Amino acid sequence: MVANQQNNISKFFIAGINYKKTEAAVRGQFAIDSEQYASILETAPSFGLSELFILSTCNRTEIYGFADSASQLINILCSQTTGTKETFKELCYVKQGVEAVQHLFEVGAGLESQILGDYEIIGQIKCAVKFSKERGFVSAFTERLVNSAIQSTKVVKNQTALSGGTVSVSFAAVQYIKKNVSKIANKNILLLGIGKIGRNTCKNLVDYLHTKKITLINRSEEKAKELATELGLKHATINELPAYIQSSDIILVATNSNEPTILKSYLENFGDKLIIDLSIPYNVEKEAQELPNVTLVNVDQLSKLKDETLQKRMAEVPKAKAIISEHIAEFLEWNDMRKNVPFIKAVKQKLHDMHSCELYLSSYTTYTSDTTSVSPINVSAIQKVIKNMAVKMRSKHQPGCSYIEAINDFITTHRN
Repeated sequence: MVANQQNNISKFFIAGINYKKTEAAVRGQFAIDSEQYASILETAPSFGLSELFILSTCNRTEIYGFADSASQLINILCSQTTGTKETFKELCYVKQGVEAVQHLFEVGAGLESQILGDYEIIGQIKCAVKFSKERGFVSAFTERLVNSAIQSTKVVKNQTALSGGTVSVSFAAVQYIKKNVSKIANKNILLLGIGKIGRNTCKNLVDYLHTKKITLINRSEEKAKELATELGLKHATINELPAYIQSSDIILVATNSNEPTILKSYLENFGDKLIIDLSIPYNVEKEAQELPNVTLVNVDQLSKLKDETLQKRMAEVPKAKAIISEHIAEFLEWNDMRKNVPFIKAVKQKLHDMHSCELYLSSYTTYTSDTTSVSPINVSAIQKVIKNMAVKMRSKHQPGCSYIEAINDFITTHRN
């Protein structure tokens, strides 16, 4: 059943939720960490699934794969989430076949990003697929699909201004601070979490706020120490977190913890705080925003910031979509040709077998002087014939005729 699905693009689905229809608090219920991802793959066979990958970021959770219906993918995803499958089905979008393929290309290019053109998502796609591939859940279709999307994204980046300027969630955080905080040089800044978003945020803080009064804390202290050393900043241990929260004016959170790491008790009666939570699910305790001394900003609020750069990017969308369409057409042509692979292999084997056919040997092969051996198989001639046959099959879609033409081409080539 699975093999048939993988040869049938109509059995390829994507089911997901994103920022367009769900707020961050809801998306957090369906965020998938590496442990949950591994559990999903372990149980996939019991759900009748053998090829899938999951993309879980601050803006979306999407599951891609081959199935009889999208419900199989939704059920296995929600088997590991705090959110229910009923809630997911109510909020999700489902795409199938070519539409699912197009969706992945557009996500990779940043057309579906919360900040248009923020194509950091392509790196997250690579990681998601790698995780699944290492556990045996990625075959030729998915690997080729993702590689095609990556190539398409590179062309979009190089040939359009869709990602022009400096706009991302991490940069939007810096913009917000610049607009809303005075005398930044005097402020103590704490950055919690040194993953990809955390690293980018840290570098933006240094580059655009021109301050070094930044302390880094990460669950793995070594990562915080390494980045702090690189940028000339301070770092502290996770055990020192409460004390640094209390002494900081600006706190940025970019962790992937399933539970809040910044609690209301850390913030009460310790002066005014600006907290920017870049995490999904939120990593600041909900009750903290009720405190009069706390201003809490999350990723959805940051992404509503509009500027001239985003307007310029909007003008590049048609160019990006045209490039994507070309790459999708190439991918679909490759996928269509996969159906002919067994036939092409059979023809290739038949051409090899002709060297042991007495009728063919007596008519067209050259014997040595003692007439006991035959000239070796002309591999290059066979390859040339097979290549020509594949080209003709793309345009004619007539395997039977192509078979006959291949035999005739080989005989003519070998005779000459």
